[in-house]
This record gives sequence, structure tokens and C-alpha cells, in this order.
Amino acid sequence: MKLRSPSTRPAVLFTSSVCLAATLVQGVAAQQSTPAASRPPAALTARHSPYLPVSVSQHAKNYYGMMKGIDNLSVRRTASGNLIRFSYRVTDPAAAHLLGEKTATAYLYGHTSHALLEIPVMDKVGQLRQTGPLQAGQEYWMVFSNKGGPIKAGERVDVFVGSLHVEGLIVE
Repeated sequence: MKLRSPSTRPAVLFTSSVCLAATLVQGVAAQQSTPAASRPPAALTARHSPYLPVSVSQHAKNYYGMMKGIDNLSVRRTASGNLIRFSYRVTDPAAAHLLGEKTATAYLYGHTSHALLEIPVMDKVGQLRQTGPLQAGQEYWMVFSNKGGPIKAGERVDVFVGSLHVEGLIVE
């Protein structure tokens, strides 16, 4: 029996749709047979993806360490989500000189939310980032304003500082 013949194609489609419909009906009947009091509310049964977000690949870590002079990259939400902290460790101060320049503008871009965040400037403090001459082995940071919470935990973000582009970081 050939499955490709025009006369058997409708029969196969009909049989598969009947099986699918029977499965759906059984699932609905099983859900309706359980009392409403024993079922958890819909808000508590939120479905989570079985896939874990992948952080920066080992190849990318090696690239940033050798070419950009930085490693231990991390992006975390702080202060109830109103601020996002990007931290890094300098391995080569000459290669990472852009991160220490005061005139280089820094942005954080969220892939999902399409939000572009800037570093806030305080009247008496100035920019919320560390600038100046960088030292090897020292950890540095910069803080971006996430007012209104457009960028959530688990979102993939890119950091732009002047011509330096760090991509694919995941907000913790």
C-alpha cells in the first residue's frame, strides 16, 4: 500500500485527526473530572521552558579575553530591578582602554524588550561607572538605569561602550 496515492491521503489525514481529537477530549474530560478546589489556580501553573538559557560560549569568553582584554563578564539586576550592573575583570589594560574612558558613551540593549538603557548621571556624583586608568586583575563595573523594568531577568542583552561591543550576555 502506497501512502502517496491520492486515494489514501484523505484517509490518513482523517484517521490522524480523529486520534488527535480523541486525545484532546480525554484531556479535557480528565481536567473537568477533578474538583476545582483541588486544582491550583492558573497563575500558579505558569509553564516554564524546559530549556536553560545558555550563557556566553567558551569561544566568546576566549575572544573577549584575548582581543578585548576583559573576562568574568556578568549582568545582574540590582535595587529591585531599577538598576542593571555590568561587571567585568580587566586582563589587558591596553586592549580594554575604551571601558575606562570617561568620554565613551555606554549603552545596554535588550534583545527581547528592544530597550536601550543608558548610565544615569547624578548631580554630585557623576556617571555611575568606574573610569580612569585600568589595572590588570581588577574588577570594574557600570550601572544602567532600568526604570520601569523593561529588561527582565533571563533576557539576553548587548553592551556597547564606544566601539566596544559585548553581545549575548544574560541578565541574572
